[in-house]
Amino acid sequence: MQIRTLTTTALRLAKQSPPTASTKYLGRPSNNLSAGLVGLANVGKSTFFQAITKSSLGNPANYPYATIEPEKSIVQVPSRKLDHYQRIYKSQKKVPTNLTVWDIAGLTRNSSSGAGLGNKFLNDIRQVDGILQIIRGFMDDEIIHIEENKVDPVRDLVIVNDELILKDLEFIEVEMEKSTKNLKKPNQTHEARNLELLEKLSDCLYNGVKVINGVWTDEEIDYINGLNLLTAKPTVYLLNVSKSDYIAGTNQFWGRVQEWITTNSGNDKLIMFSAEYEHALITAEPQDKESIVPAVIQEMRDSLHLISFYTCGDIESRQWTLRKGSLAPDAAGLIHTDLQKTFINSIVYKWDDLAQLEVFDENKLKSMGKQYRNGKKYEVEDGDVLVIKAGSGKAR
Repeated sequence: MQIRTLTTTALRLAKQSPPTASTKYLGRPSNNLSAGLVGLANVGKSTFFQAITKSSLGNPANYPYATIEPEKSIVQVPSRKLDHYQRIYKSQKKVPTNLTVWDIAGLTRNSSSGAGLGNKFLNDIRQVDGILQIIRGFMDDEIIHIEENKVDPVRDLVIVNDELILKDLEFIEVEMEKSTKNLKKPNQTHEARNLELLEKLSDCLYNGVKVINGVWTDEEIDYINGLNLLTAKPTVYLLNVSKSDYIAGTNQFWGRVQEWITTNSGNDKLIMFSAEYEHALITAEPQDKESIVPAVIQEMRDSLHLISFYTCGDIESRQWTLRKGSLAPDAAGLIHTDLQKTFINSIVYKWDDLAQLEVFDENKLKSMGKQYRNGKKYEVEDGDVLVIKAGSGKAR
């Protein structure tokens, strides 16, 4: 099966504006999403997994398939806003939110055809919501590269991209066969629409355009989400460089990798990191620069359209994860289902109004017009501090 290199027509398909802006996102409509570390074997995934989890989880061995079963870790999401809120509310403790991260075994060329346990590893990727793709950008003769032992990050990008696309095409072909059979049954007009969308998805992938870069209506997004396609997942690319390159902030492969991403998946982000440097941090060796892990976690959350709101008081300041575009009753439901069912309104304090405060003063904020009361249609914004008012005298 041959995937075309991105053409001008394909790029236009990926970038054109929809007739009406979609109000939905590709992916599970959940506030509890996960990310998977993906890439070829021996590119530094497990070493980075140890850094991101600050643990000895993962298996950073110098041979392919050192990791077979995916490793799971719950990673705390760093938040300077939570730190600030704990200070100004004088909370006894702070409770950060989390992101689930999986270390998934390395892919190989022809994984979509089952090579090197590839089908299992691709199915593992299907279970996560976002992809952290590790790309090798460091030279080290002692660490084997499975592709002719030659470091070429753009080649590696193409291999992984093609394997994800090929697996999605295989899945879509099966769905098309099902829809074609169902069309022979009476009252199956919806199957005709499904088949039309499946053909559109197939054309998109054959042109080298990942599903996440296509243009879809809300109705189409609902159907695509049910397919759980690999190329519908957002990707943050992590170029793994040497410790010296990371400290210097430069790498010989950066420009070519960024050019490939811009051409093939312009909405995805690229971050330079060093597994070697991060490993040194967790082994307590003093370093000149801070860890890049908080930035990676935040970029992944942004790609998953996740935001944070907060509930604060003298006992605790707590960070909650919410899907961008969610309304106040949805936020209330995360705290307690009863609050969502009996929701009346919410008092909202904005980050911009609280960021410079030394002490939280409710009366002063109210007198300054910086205490906002909103109803059920209020769309929660990142950084909001919420006080939920609900029926039966309940409030949180």
